[in-house]
Amino acid sequence: MSRQVYLYDPPDRFVAGTVGLPGRRTFFLQASAAGRVTSVALEKTQVAALAERIDELLDEVVRRTGGNAPVPAVAPPDVADSAPLDAPVEEEFRVGTMALAWDGDEQRMIVEAQALVELDADTDEDLADAEERLLQDEENGPPMLRVRLSGSQARAFAKRALDVVNAGRPPCPLCSLPLDPEGHVCPRQNGYRRGA
Repeated sequence: MSRQVYLYDPPDRFVAGTVGLPGRRTFFLQASAAGRVTSVALEKTQVAALAERIDELLDEVVRRTGGNAPVPAVAPPDVADSAPLDAPVEEEFRVGTMALAWDGDEQRMIVEAQALVELDADTDEDLADAEERLLQDEENGPPMLRVRLSGSQARAFAKRALDVVNAGRPPCPLCSLPLDPEGHVCPRQNGYRRGA
């Protein structure tokens, strides 16, 4: 079976968002263009890492080009997107690996999110061989979302993604663990329940 690649070059919209209540949220990347929408699920830590890496890569592009690349220093307010995810949110796949690149010729950020794949391996050598085959197998690999963004779109994506990650449950002022609406067992209070 040939690989399914969901390509958005460029997307009308590319955002990180959530479905569910804080503490039970499912995180998604969602791309849309020309009436089609692709949503892929991932972990909160993956969203945070992606946003931070995008900002770092854009900062590096600005540094290497001496400020001549079409990349703003911060997310421009005119491209900010605070709207919820497009409904219905239907998961195409769960993200396993992600990759970023800067296309200097086209002045575009390339974001790739590849489906999580279970590798059968008995030894570390078998695992390394399976991973190498997976990376080389372009035609029959797992599904992938590939999005090409302008510098402004990439900055706006990163800002929103970090805002989404930080919009979860507030931290306990004593132990910094997340507070559920019904409270939590605080290790700093010797296990007594602390309310929200």
